[in-house]
Amino acid sequence: MPLRSTTQSDAIDGDAVDATLAAAGDSHAFERLYRRHLGRIHSLVRRMIGDDAEDVTQEIFIRTWQKLSTFRGDSAFGTWLHRLALNLILTRREALGIKRQRHTDDPESLERMPGRNLPAGFTLDVEGAIQQLPEGARKVLVLHDIEGYRHEEIAGMLNITSGTSKSQLHHARMALRHMLGHGPGGRENP
Repeated sequence: MPLRSTTQSDAIDGDAVDATLAAAGDSHAFERLYRRHLGRIHSLVRRMIGDDAEDVTQEIFIRTWQKLSTFRGDSAFGTWLHRLALNLILTRREALGIKRQRHTDDPESLERMPGRNLPAGFTLDVEGAIQQLPEGARKVLVLHDIEGYRHEEIAGMLNITSGTSKSQLHHARMALRHMLGHGPGGRENP
């Protein structure tokens, strides 16, 4: 009989079982959850905060262990964990004094952001460019384009409308294009 390959559905089912076991005190089940989700959570933290990514990632998993009893299974464990992580990240950003306005009605504000003209052959710093985005635009870009969430999910996570999420994503992409030296349509600026 052929071996069955592990699918995303299997991981989600495993998450639900491990979350239940971990909530009952099974540290091995929690370790499996930790290993399964560490990469994505660390990546999210690094993109949203930058410095202190390791400390914040560990803080998220400590909080996850403490809050496991509140996981009801209404959504996938990964979605619940990302929501918890995002809340902690936002709280941490405020504590660090990096709080900015989430959305601006000034469409010109992203156009005034400085961009760098790099010499030919110079490696572009996409991560650095993402860090320069306004907070709301950066959050939506990371959650949508990097983490793969839909606008409706992002709206729920950030307490905004899906229209605002779409608008912020558009502004973030345009700002990145500008910062990375590309004009409309992705062509190099002279």
